[in-house]
Amino acid sequence: MPAPTPVDRSDALSPRLALFQLITGHYVSRAIYVAAKLDIASLMAAGPRRVEDLAAATGTHAPSLNRLLRLLASAGVVAETDFGCFGLTPLGECLRSDQSGSSHAVALLFAGPMMRAWDELLYAVRTGEPTFERVLGTDPFRYMGEHPDEAAVFNAAMTAASTHTAKGVPEAYDFSSFRTVIDVGGGHGVLLASILAANPGVTGVLFELPHVAEGARKALAEQGLQQRCKIAAGDFFQSVPEGGDAYILKSVIHDWDDARSITILKNCRRAMAPGGKLLLVELVLPARVDHSPRAQIGTGSDINMLVNIGGRERTDRDFSELFLAAGVKLTRIVPVPGSLSSILEGVPV
Repeated sequence: MPAPTPVDRSDALSPRLALFQLITGHYVSRAIYVAAKLDIASLMAAGPRRVEDLAAATGTHAPSLNRLLRLLASAGVVAETDFGCFGLTPLGECLRSDQSGSSHAVALLFAGPMMRAWDELLYAVRTGEPTFERVLGTDPFRYMGEHPDEAAVFNAAMTAASTHTAKGVPEAYDFSSFRTVIDVGGGHGVLLASILAANPGVTGVLFELPHVAEGARKALAEQGLQQRCKIAAGDFFQSVPEGGDAYILKSVIHDWDDARSITILKNCRRAMAPGGKLLLVELVLPARVDHSPRAQIGTGSDINMLVNIGGRERTDRDFSELFLAAGVKLTRIVPVPGSLSSILEGVPV
């Protein structure tokens, strides 16, 4: 493929070049995936390394690795500190696999092979149907059950993403008045553990699919919360545990279309104690999109939901309509500090 025609430096900010940078954005994301797969950032943890040393440690071709790192340096992920020598930037530090809350698994997931559903984006736009099964032969949940290595990457990425949001949720919202918080679809309990740690008088129930619930049991026990948190297994399309006065769902509703989302929310509404509240932790799309990174991340996630599972991101109006269809009134939206998510609070009507 021929290289693009060279241009004068004076043309560096032209619309044509700005568009070309967007068109070739996958160059950088693919390079980040390879760097994460090789765990380059962890090898640089003690300081800048020469490319020959990095190649020897990763079993790669030094000249080609040098070219990859120079691309990443141009994007600010690493810095070329000397000819053939590279060190971490603040962005690159986030890729270290040896740190809590690392984006290492996030890079492996969102820039890796499980994103092949995007190859059929045109089909999704034409039909409104997800493409994951069309590309990979089965739906995402069954696929991960059949591919444990990729499932481990997915779970690690979700845990890493949840860690940052989980810290901010109990800072943004007062849970102290609740007796029992039921975390529906709560994964390994990162969010629920954060809520319980900040509110010693509150007990919790983590509700998940059976194969996930066992991992949650172990994770919560390691944090010494087994006496304050029960584990329940089941299918939230059928029912959820009864008697909670707060039902919280983080990044659950965006996985599903409106009909299935309403089913989940109705089950929570039906199960909650009198005076209970429904709390969603979700990204809220702006009513009108601007050029901000927040808007780009949100709309990108919206398309990712479309191609992979048929879900969607929503505006505040969309959430209000979902709540009402489930017999709940949206009462307020509370931004979560340090996160793109917000807490959407609802009460029964």
